[in-house]
Amino acid sequence: MLSRSSFTSLVVGVFAVYVVHTCWVMYGIVYTRPCPAAADGAAGGCVWPYLARKPKLQLSVYTTTRSSIGAESNIDLVLNVEDFDIESKFERTVNVSVPKKTRNNGTLYAFVFLHHAGILPWHDGKQVHVVSPLTTYMVPKPEEINLLTGESDTQQIEAEKQTNALDEPVSHWRSRLTLNVMVDDFVFDGSSLPADVHRYMKMVQLGKTVHYLPILFIDQLSNRVKDLMVINRSTTELPLTVSYDKISLGKLRFWIHMQDAVYSLQQFGFSEKDADEVKGIFVDTNLYFLALTFFVAAFHLLFDFLAFKNDISFWKKKRSMIGMSTKAVLWRCFSTVVIFLFLLDEQTSLLVLIPAGVGAVIELWKVKKALKMTIRWQGLRPKFQFGAYNDSEKKTEEYDAQAMKYLSYLLYPLCIGGAGYSLLNVKYKSWYSWLINSFVNGVYAFGFLFMLPQLFVNYKMKSVAHLPWKAFTYKAFNTFIDDIFAFIITMPTSHRLACFRDDVVFLVYLYQRWLYPVDKSRVNEFGESYEEKSKKK
Repeated sequence: MLSRSSFTSLVVGVFAVYVVHTCWVMYGIVYTRPCPAAADGAAGGCVWPYLARKPKLQLSVYTTTRSSIGAESNIDLVLNVEDFDIESKFERTVNVSVPKKTRNNGTLYAFVFLHHAGILPWHDGKQVHVVSPLTTYMVPKPEEINLLTGESDTQQIEAEKQTNALDEPVSHWRSRLTLNVMVDDFVFDGSSLPADVHRYMKMVQLGKTVHYLPILFIDQLSNRVKDLMVINRSTTELPLTVSYDKISLGKLRFWIHMQDAVYSLQQFGFSEKDADEVKGIFVDTNLYFLALTFFVAAFHLLFDFLAFKNDISFWKKKRSMIGMSTKAVLWRCFSTVVIFLFLLDEQTSLLVLIPAGVGAVIELWKVKKALKMTIRWQGLRPKFQFGAYNDSEKKTEEYDAQAMKYLSYLLYPLCIGGAGYSLLNVKYKSWYSWLINSFVNGVYAFGFLFMLPQLFVNYKMKSVAHLPWKAFTYKAFNTFIDDIFAFIITMPTSHRLACFRDDVVFLVYLYQRWLYPVDKSRVNEFGESYEEKSKKK
């Protein structure tokens, strides 16, 4: 059986292999091997760029309710860019007529054509086109009201409320359409075309050489939930912002892989909102910061695992609560569960929700250990039994109760006052939502005060030897990583501020560790002292 150190080394080794493998895969995506014969000017086996011939191009955007078209019947031209310059970036907003079928929870498609100037797309044999739905289905956000007066920010038609139940997905309008054209004069090797780009390529034979037509790409990662608009039955026109920018081959391949990854997440059950959080990581940051994000996320995952492992190991072996604040353990459990319920109510990204859920389960188990609780089942009814504390543990409890007494004079009025203020001035979806928000605002705003009893116990005992410092260290690394993620992943503002609050608390713990050096006569976290171990030997 592997020892703890061997298991940790194995995990770190697997993590290092994973990082190296990912870097190699990313290099393979970004770098594409050019055709070797192109350097000699030979045409054999090479696929040449049609854009190198400098053709005059035109960009046309049509809308239709059908997913395929064969002629110009039943389609609407919404944007026409003559003398289209692939090097020039632009953004234009147009009004799109919404057909009755689309207003009745139907779908509307955008057909984007890149073709020769002065020729209709369906008469041009060298045109390229892509198709993208301009609508998507999503459950609308529940309306928030003032729980005392019943007032809401928006007044909806009663009949429309009855038609669009909150648990039924309705059609939403994608208000942005982002286009790219690959502009690199890259010569591909016909025998080893990258599979990701190949499906976007259309090739033609010109004389003895094979050319690939301009690679037109729709950036689906730019379709964000914040840009969606609910389509009402009374809506006849909606705005559509069409933006264009050139793209390099390396970024194009990377973007294709990322879009495929987001699509896979949706196939595995991720909602539109969950997938949107992942999109935000890619779209809202540049590629260099994105690479940093990858390494940060990988190390966050490693430290999360090691922190959970050492925390569980610490509490599994713990036999005594000497020097440990039971009130702090109870509060940490309560606050973790409340934060998890709050994130669940806010429909936060699974990237944040899953670790919070795992942490809540661990904190519940730690409460059971701290209270020395045993559960006996009498049929279907559980019976709880609590163990007794020794004299040293009772002394710790006295310090703990003393600290909580002083804190209660400050904490309870602040929490009750904050809950009353939010009830009068803030709108919520339900009474449950108000209750969870009130609890979590108390946790975020004043929760660090509940960490003070442990600091007070440390001060009274002049020792920090009883604390799980390995788990603390890993959690500290994750706290500083969370500071970075606070600006990358979408999360409630209060949760973002709490990340920085934890930094201050850990720095105080570090100060106490420096202030109270290790005394080998004191008991450690397992109720043993160094001198007792030496006598046993």
